[in-house]
Amino acid sequence: MTTTLRPTEPLQRDANGALSRHYRVCVNSRPVGAIHLVTHHIFGPSVAQIRELGIEEPDRGRGRGTVAALAAEEVARGWGCTRIEASVPAEAEAALRLATALGYVLRNRNMEKRLDGTAPELPAGSRGRPMTEAEFEAWMERAKEDYVQDWIARGVPESEARAKSERDHATSLPDGLDSEGMEFSVLEHEGTPVGMLWLGSRDGWGFVYDVEADERYRGRGHGRSLMLLAEAQTIAAGRTGIRLNVFAGNTPAERLYESLGYRTTAHHLYKDLL
Repeated sequence: MTTTLRPTEPLQRDANGALSRHYRVCVNSRPVGAIHLVTHHIFGPSVAQIRELGIEEPDRGRGRGTVAALAAEEVARGWGCTRIEASVPAEAEAALRLATALGYVLRNRNMEKRLDGTAPELPAGSRGRPMTEAEFEAWMERAKEDYVQDWIARGVPESEARAKSERDHATSLPDGLDSEGMEFSVLEHEGTPVGMLWLGSRDGWGFVYDVEADERYRGRGHGRSLMLLAEAQTIAAGRTGIRLNVFAGNTPAERLYESLGYRTTAHHLYKDLL
């Protein structure tokens, strides 16, 4: 039996040149599922994204999804794309196994934790305070470059990574340290600055944009203290939980978040198209 993709609409192109098309997944002309392929809204026309892929229950476990994903890669190559990406909900274990088997590499994952409304206490000798303007300027210069290197290390070309860093920081922080809805804090331990926290909000949740223990003081529990500070600030703001993003391979951060009760909600993967 032959599995193919059949368009259900003309190729869509928006004002910025982004492409989008829905397809039926068919076996010998019989519809068994659907797939939606687009070019990436952030990285542009050279990167495709499988927005949706679903196979109907009676036809699962027969390789239909595998063939559909491979066919989508061929379509993406025809669009001139050199990379393809997909996001998989944490509960979709079969989809994650499929993506991994097809050569997709985990880039990052989203995590979240619901809070019970009781603000945690920081360890003795530790306290959070607002970041100063001078500290913010020094942090911003470093943060932009670190963000670029994080994306380069995970398959994004340097030009795309730098453009994304500039765009994301400009969008999130239009007024710098005074940007609305953003809170920058420095963690001190016995009077010495040992780390920083950038906390904001998304969709009614607290969102940790950046958290970093000073390299000179790592391994002393300050990362955990910073996350407890984030929880306390989130509760004070009346929000019910925290969300964050963590890059694959950042094992200390992943272990810290898991030990604090954060759970994975989505995996984000990519594959270079040769």
